Amino acid sequence: MAEDHKNQTNIENEDTLTNRQGHPVTNNQDIRTVGNRGPSTLENYDYIEKISHFDREEVPERIVHARGAGAHGYFETYGTAGDDPVSKYTRAKLFQEKGKQTPVFVRFSSVIHGGHSPETLRDPRGFAVKFYTEDGNWDLVGNNLKIFFIRDAVKFPDMIHAFKPDPVTNIQDSERFFDFCSNSPESFHMVTFVYSPWGIPANYRLMQGSGVNTYKWVNNDGEAVLVKYHWEPTQGIKNLTVKEANEIQATNFNHATQDLYDAIEKGDYPEWELYVQIMSDDEHPELDFDPLDDTKIWPKDQFPWLSVGKMVLNKNPENYFTEVEQAAFGTGVLVDGLDFSDDKMLQGRTFSYSDTQRYRVGANYLQLPINAAKKRVATNHEGGQMRYEPENSSGKNPHVNYEPSTLGGLKEAKQVGKEYTPKVEGNLVREPIDRQNNTKQAGETYRMFKDWEKDELIANLVGDISECDQRIQDKMVALAEEADEEYGRRLREGLAETSKMMTGGTSKNPLGNKDSEKAPEEAVKKSHDAEPY
Repeated sequence: MAEDHKNQTNIENEDTLTNRQGHPVTNNQDIRTVGNRGPSTLENYDYIEKISHFDREEVPERIVHARGAGAHGYFETYGTAGDDPVSKYTRAKLFQEKGKQTPVFVRFSSVIHGGHSPETLRDPRGFAVKFYTEDGNWDLVGNNLKIFFIRDAVKFPDMIHAFKPDPVTNIQDSERFFDFCSNSPESFHMVTFVYSPWGIPANYRLMQGSGVNTYKWVNNDGEAVLVKYHWEPTQGIKNLTVKEANEIQATNFNHATQDLYDAIEKGDYPEWELYVQIMSDDEHPELDFDPLDDTKIWPKDQFPWLSVGKMVLNKNPENYFTEVEQAAFGTGVLVDGLDFSDDKMLQGRTFSYSDTQRYRVGANYLQLPINAAKKRVATNHEGGQMRYEPENSSGKNPHVNYEPSTLGGLKEAKQVGKEYTPKVEGNLVREPIDRQNNTKQAGETYRMFKDWEKDELIANLVGDISECDQRIQDKMVALAEEADEEYGRRLREGLAETSKMMTGGTSKNPLGNKDSEKAPEEAVKKSHDAEPY
């Protein structure tokens, strides 16, 4: 019998997932990495095919983070990280000299919804900062919340598909959202945040920012530490309930964009302080989570926040399209002294972000003023759509657009700081990381919430989950019970009570906005007759 299966290939049925080449996909959960912590490798064919197609799904609006607002300003460094000189941890020039200012452009956004969607919808908010440093651009691309739904980039297209409108009805459907999340238990911590008032920030000025992913800082000796970034608004933090958000949306669905613009116009410049958390660059087996897992928060009591500088936004865009819409960010845009960790989401995003900008804006998107470095640029790149200036004019011989050359072309830079050379060894595998601990921090977050935040969270979850398939309901209750006894009990009791009153509803509504499916009928009932003209 064993001999019969000796040369058998992957088993494929009518419902087997394949790639565009017809290859059966045997693992759609994990990219291929060196050991289960990473780093990832460039030959992740299924992932690259999946993400590069995803990057090109829509034209020309951003696939995610389409709705946005932006502003110019500056970052001023303190020259320290807490009580230590910042040079202890990083050689990045923008951080070194106390009082040094670096120009920045910031784009705030919502994630799922379209370019003209209301800014009151339940959704994470993007918080992307472009630093125009003397060493070239640095993009710190993050969100208002400190964690994410998934920890492996191969799942990102599926996650966004589930959260975006149904491909048949073109209506966002919370059953699709919870179908994905209930089968991806690592998402439960983020679900807890998004369905609480933290899922609807009052506006862009009154929200935190986070790099979300784990990065590295490298000092002049080539020594590295793991680092997390946090933006803390000096204006304070404010969030909205569903009722409050609906009341605002009824009168103004651009309220956050207007708030940011008006504040800057009248000189009330919004300001954030930048903090970092630092951890030694190893696996930290003493922790019950992996520090590279972006579904987890690094506990503040174990890894304190160290202030490193502040950011002030003091100038509005002169033209929305040329600056805010054409602004392009990428997690791979780092300057000397900053580096990547093996965070699987970061490594996946680093390919995807720049790839989607080349598709959305064009191969020469970095020549646009909003994206161009505020220093000399000299490359051997040629051609491409909408190219309007050469970049190799710094070479002594304009005929040479290649390197190396003895005829006067561009030369490599001399490196001063010692090269950071982490050791990597392990089998190439497709496996999830260890220490997943999917619900513990969700329970801690629930217990941290104030009573009114808990009430809002439970009401929002009950409203949407009650209209889902019973199997999905059961999975979500199990995750809540695992996270916290009270959390699970309140969700279970709320669903039981709601089921007694349900009259065959639908889950076709914006996340956390119960009964919105009644709106079409209400529009007919409350409308007024008119005669043709």
